[in-house]
Amino acid sequence: MSLYPPPQNQSLSIWTRMPEEFRNKGRVPEWGDANKPGHPADSFLEGPSFDRDGNLYVTDIPYGRVFRISPDRDWTLIAEYDGWPNGLKIHRDGRIFITDYKHGIMQLAPDTGAVTPFLTHKRSEGFKGVNDLFFGPDGAMYFTDQGQTGMHDPTGRVYRLDMESGRLDCLIDTCPSPNGLVLDKSDSALLVAMTRGNAVWRVPVFPDVVTSKAGIFTAMAGGVSGADGMALDVEGSLYVCDAGNGCVWSFSEWAEPLVRYRSPTDGRSMTNLAFGGPGNTHIFVTESATGTILTADTGVAGKPMFSHA
Repeated sequence: MSLYPPPQNQSLSIWTRMPEEFRNKGRVPEWGDANKPGHPADSFLEGPSFDRDGNLYVTDIPYGRVFRISPDRDWTLIAEYDGWPNGLKIHRDGRIFITDYKHGIMQLAPDTGAVTPFLTHKRSEGFKGVNDLFFGPDGAMYFTDQGQTGMHDPTGRVYRLDMESGRLDCLIDTCPSPNGLVLDKSDSALLVAMTRGNAVWRVPVFPDVVTSKAGIFTAMAGGVSGADGMALDVEGSLYVCDAGNGCVWSFSEWAEPLVRYRSPTDGRSMTNLAFGGPGNTHIFVTESATGTILTADTGVAGKPMFSHA
């Protein structure tokens, strides 16, 4: 018996596809050995994030690439380097940061394409494999350190970095594959996707206390993967990419399922999303298996990470 009414169904539409000139046809990248063993991948898109001019940035994990897509849907290769870039967010001061599985937190100069180290370790210990990041209203960076953790090894971590003082706190270190993350409507708790745990956790955050009373915000439907990238709207509803079921779920601030946004493609790897477009009410979703950006109008504006300086 379901605890809630069934969610509404809505179809996403194709906004743009990666041009053929950028696709690495038939290649089996090194990144795929652990993540897509034996399968060729011409790309694997992640990290959608809009700049102030309405350009959409996306990463291509296995080939160390960052693309910028104009509002007219023209693709430009901004950077290509020896790395596995996953999450990407733009700070209020305009700096672009990347969670790179190989190297840690990196910084991207969009004018030159230079990708340089920003935070590669904590007290000389390297990260397991950072995955995604989010900026709080005060500019603090929150990021997940996923590596190959899962139900067999629930030791993934969530960090908070004070961008001014450089203080780095580990908020929680018992995570089965921490992935996307956002602050809730009140900015008092992190909502963290636990991909292999098939759930979204709620992790309270405090200025001086690491955390307490972390719990499950919502359980996911299960399947071959789980919760991935996430975004929040101004009403507090949470949008969660379901990386194995070809859809995005939206939940109310009380975790009631609202809408299931389904992919129109045959790909099932919905990895991340960002709000943008007219009125900031559209979600733009990376469907990584097909190298496609999907979109839908939610009717509600996305919640800004912070007030722009």
